[in-house]
Amino acid sequence: MQEPKYRIRALHDERTITVYQAYRPGLGLPAARDGRFPAAWKRDRMTWIKPSFLWMMYRCGWGTKEGQETVLAVEITREGFEWALRNACLSHYERGFHTDQAAWKRQLRQAPARVQWDPERDPHLRPLPYRSLQLGLSGEAARRYADEWTVSITDVTALAHEVHGLVRSGDLEAAAGLLPQERPYPEREGLLDHLRAQPPATPKLKSPVPSSP
Repeated sequence: MQEPKYRIRALHDERTITVYQAYRPGLGLPAARDGRFPAAWKRDRMTWIKPSFLWMMYRCGWGTKEGQETVLAVEITREGFEWALRNACLSHYERGFHTDQAAWKRQLRQAPARVQWDPERDPHLRPLPYRSLQLGLSGEAARRYADEWTVSITDVTALAHEVHGLVRSGDLEAAAGLLPQERPYPEREGLLDHLRAQPPATPKLKSPVPSSP
């Protein structure tokens, strides 16, 4: 079955969804130890969360990039996640999807969350033909994420390194067995309608009417 271009795939259960972030050890390790973000985590800045483990690996270089050495799996409530989606707007202007650029800019200024769809990645971190969701949280959404929605925080840096080692050695089957089992997220009807920018349909040309002999 062909994968749809825009769909949330994630590790989730009936109550929570797991998203990923990467931080410097000075922030990431205390967060994992205490199961909550410390006071040093800036609640007035935008933070991006990713339901895709492999997209996070692409972003942080398997936990090797400077300032992203500690990879965290953050389990948050589905209620909070869906609140953010309902109150989000697209991070970029799409002609034919938004009314006009000025209206989109007003949405962007007012929305506490924004969505970006980036190519999903395979274990070699090569782009796939369908998209993975990134969710940016600021203002009220960032504060709720840190202080209300977070259920648990787990340091998964060792997992990232182990999977990376298996991929580098060519053992993709073993690597796949360690990856989080991400499944399509059960969307409520209309949840992502304002966040899926579909290209405008190309009008079908009418066949010319044959002229009379």
